[in-house]
Amino acid sequence: MKSQTKARPASPAKGRRLAAFAFLSPGLTYLIVLLLIPLGLVLSYTVFRRGRFGGIIYEFTLENFTRLIDPLYLGIVGSSVRIAALTTLLALLIGYPTAYVIAHLPPKWKTIALVAIVLPFWTNFIIRVYAWIMLLSGPGVINSVLGTKFELLYKEGTVVTGLLYSYLPLMVLPLYAAIEKLDPQLREASANLGASGFTTFRKVTLPLTLPGVVTGCLFVFVPSFGNFVIPEMLGGGKSIMVGNLIRNEFLSTRDWPFGATLSLALIAVLILLLMVQSWAARRA
Repeated sequence: MKSQTKARPASPAKGRRLAAFAFLSPGLTYLIVLLLIPLGLVLSYTVFRRGRFGGIIYEFTLENFTRLIDPLYLGIVGSSVRIAALTTLLALLIGYPTAYVIAHLPPKWKTIALVAIVLPFWTNFIIRVYAWIMLLSGPGVINSVLGTKFELLYKEGTVVTGLLYSYLPLMVLPLYAAIEKLDPQLREASANLGASGFTTFRKVTLPLTLPGVVTGCLFVFVPSFGNFVIPEMLGGGKSIMVGNLIRNEFLSTRDWPFGATLSLALIAVLILLLMVQSWAARRA
């Protein structure tokens, strides 16, 4: 009598793992092929030398890292931090009241306000920057309306204005999401206990929306810190930021090893900011 062996059915856990892998594989392939491999290739350039006419000579060196502490480059990094921090602060001061008002609008007007906030993203970024050039240039719209001849372009304040206009929605939306989730009974309880409106905001609303504040600040600071289009077009190249410096090292001077080193330093700063954001979210 032959013994017949029955095939064991696949375990549910194994089936779930296979399904998860099938769904994750397109995204993982995209990240590996188009992000991790190019990033690893660029970062590998940091330990090689620049060729006489640009490019790379595959000789090991740490000179690129010592150049990072050059006062010239430290000054550019400091200027980039100052401009990005000022943009973030202004975005927070404007974005928090805006998000607070939107969160308390009737549903119909709330939808309209949110659409108005994201509407600029439906237009090409370069076109929006050119619109600011037309507004602020010597014979531009503002001077024509006011009858003046002020030169509003190519100043650090113009760069901050352009960055603020471009990234303000990235501050408003996380703040709106955080304020929208607040239980209104908490503010009512604070008022019933005799707290003023400012005290309620300081001790109830602001602490509970702190994760949204940190996320919004991160969303504005990071792209502002690495931006190179707005400083180039609205600042006229006078306000050089880290993004401009990296672009010039790769495309103008063709010093790829040092450009890669600057990119590595920028990535390290961004990772540090993400760690701070994660820590603040856990504390909140």
